[in-house]
Amino acid sequence: MSTHRKIHVGIVGANAERGWARDAHVPALKALAQDFELSAVSARTQDIAEQARVAFGAQQAFADSLALARAPEVELVVVAVKVPEHRAVVLAALQAGKHVMCEWPLGRDVAEADEMAAAVGPASHVMIGLQGLSAPAIRQAMALVREGAIGKPTVMRVFSPTAGWGAQAPPAYAYLQDKRNGATLETITGGHTLAAMEAIIGRYTEIDARSSILRRTLHIQGTDETIERSCADHVMVLGQHESGCVSTLEVAGGTTFKPFMLELEGEAGWLRITGNNPGGYQTGMLVLESSVTSGGTSELITTGLNGPPINVAESYARLAEDIRSNTKTVPDFDAARQLSRLLNRIERASESGRREV
Repeated sequence: MSTHRKIHVGIVGANAERGWARDAHVPALKALAQDFELSAVSARTQDIAEQARVAFGAQQAFADSLALARAPEVELVVVAVKVPEHRAVVLAALQAGKHVMCEWPLGRDVAEADEMAAAVGPASHVMIGLQGLSAPAIRQAMALVREGAIGKPTVMRVFSPTAGWGAQAPPAYAYLQDKRNGATLETITGGHTLAAMEAIIGRYTEIDARSSILRRTLHIQGTDETIERSCADHVMVLGQHESGCVSTLEVAGGTTFKPFMLELEGEAGWLRITGNNPGGYQTGMLVLESSVTSGGTSELITTGLNGPPINVAESYARLAEDIRSNTKTVPDFDAARQLSRLLNRIERASESGRREV
């Protein structure tokens, strides 16, 4: 592919009035207009898709997401719909030989993640939406540890809050309370945070965990409806990693009064990453401080963005380079499969009360 030709993108799950595609993907892609062109959008109905087409400046609108996934003019399919709908769209896109960016979690469970990872062909570049791994602060922390700047890592402590999974939720987020849908506090806030922890200090080798439902019922905003919650709204994980580092993680739902905090001590120094993003640490700018740096972070690839598009744009910029250079630097579906398995280990440790190794 020519280094000057734009990559034609189709977004599944576009809505001009709300949603992650509107808030994060579209601004990120527009900021990278030298690399990407929005060719198509799809939504539940043709009217909603057409409204999104006009609002986002796309060329085509589809009411059928599978039709978009197979459209010959689309090269990169962005899957930004609810998790239970990921499998059908991803498999259709891969069967059509497309590149695919899919939001995290990849599937509702390990079996779905395995199936989609196995379907990736040699010509397709895929990226899982773990955009926190592209945040400059996370990338620099990874580099500091890799280069031995703080010495051997010894202890990591992480507090990861989110406004979600609190005492109330908007109607569109009611499905996040049902564990069967695979989009929960454990998988979303927990999964994003665990991915960053493992990227910095290595994979877990031992796990103890406690997942709790502290609020059994919640109110659906704008209605008189109260629903039951079947997924955890609070998670604690104690572990050891392949680097020898030990870690603690607390994931707290319904929390806006405390910022994200990741602290890592090493034998020769320390580092700290902080963020104050209500949607989770991955949804905005992070700040890195360290005993071995001046407190800055590595440079943004894309400037002029605020909030949700920041780290998504960083991910897209890396994916564009991968596609053009035939490299593989972004987190892919194998990474998603491995993270899904880690979440299963945490669930087993919590349910059994025994350490998972």
